[in-house]
Amino acid sequence: MTVTVGKITLLPEQESALEKIHNGCILVGGVGSGKTFTSIAWYCLNHSDKPLIVITTAANRDMIKPGHEKSDWAESIEACGVTDYIIDSWNNIGKYQAVTDACFIFDEQRVVGYGKWARTFIKITKMNEENNWILLSATPGDNWMDYVPVFIANGFVRNKSDFIYKHVIYKSYMKYPVVDHYVGEATLEMYRRKILIQMDVARKTKRHREYVYCDYDKDMYSKVIENRFNFLDDRPIETASELSVLLRRVINSSKDRIAKVTELINNHNRSIIFYNYVYEKEILIKICSEYGIEYGEWNGQRHDRIPNGDKWVYLVQYTAGAEGWNCITTDCMIFYSVNYAYKKMEQAEGRIDRLNTSYTDLYYYYITSNSSIDQKILKAVNDKKKFNERAFSEELFGVNWIKKEK
Repeated sequence: MTVTVGKITLLPEQESALEKIHNGCILVGGVGSGKTFTSIAWYCLNHSDKPLIVITTAANRDMIKPGHEKSDWAESIEACGVTDYIIDSWNNIGKYQAVTDACFIFDEQRVVGYGKWARTFIKITKMNEENNWILLSATPGDNWMDYVPVFIANGFVRNKSDFIYKHVIYKSYMKYPVVDHYVGEATLEMYRRKILIQMDVARKTKRHREYVYCDYDKDMYSKVIENRFNFLDDRPIETASELSVLLRRVINSSKDRIAKVTELINNHNRSIIFYNYVYEKEILIKICSEYGIEYGEWNGQRHDRIPNGDKWVYLVQYTAGAEGWNCITTDCMIFYSVNYAYKKMEQAEGRIDRLNTSYTDLYYYYITSNSSIDQKILKAVNDKKKFNERAFSEELFGVNWIKKEK
């Protein structure tokens, strides 16, 4: 049976997921798998008597592609025939904690951990039982602690303390709480099975990853490690994070890296480039300026639209723009430096891997080096983990190398 809502007809995989969606679940699908339309269809078929409230990223709320008048979410909702809706960002979730008798779709879920957003989410979902809600996510959780807010919202546990009492054993020798292991994991697995709805959509795209290795100043790299000295601020290095930032500065500023990225930019008419640090952005802008290449930016200060000319570069900072927007006008993505987190890399790659892209082959260039820190970062990403700066520094110098760091 084909499901059509407004102007949208769902794919078979989306229809299958739609049959399983229930209040309080997490719809899990790869980036660009069509979770948006599937979730709107769930609302239209089950809760259209209530106003729809979508909580998403600020980028997804605000991004309007060239030639379009509204954001992707707004266009998708209206294509399904819905007129009574609100789209807002996670930053503003507090505005809705007293709302009742509404249907919420929480996009790119931000309820990992137990911060302000998670606590407000619990109030909306658990305290106001008249509300209906689902979460959308490509990467729902790395460990059981990530699921605590959703478990609470579903009534599986009373609160965070109840979860910890029943399922968490902390390391006794640590000065701050670090999970040693979990107990009752069979029960936790049962909870997770109840709420995760997997949607695997067959894709026509194929991701090609190429690792571009660059030379760097090995002498300077060694000096930073040996002397533990901050050459930028002319003082001793004080934290593991500072050590990592300085080592990456030496590597990422190399002439060879700049030359190879310049070659990639010139070889591709349209490129999206992700970066971590401001100095990397400045390097990339200089390249674009020298070759007269049109460019746009998405970062904490600027939210430019993606250019629509024949030759362009779109510069995106990971934290600000790894999710919540998409582009189907290029098949090329360059990572000037690799992010610490696998989730960020997966979300970034998904910006061009969309169901409606005209491309079959997508090309991802990972700019890296044979340095110890780059190799550790790559290993963490390939193992679907997050690079740990503290562990890296302790491997170099021992556990207590910096007494100031807690």
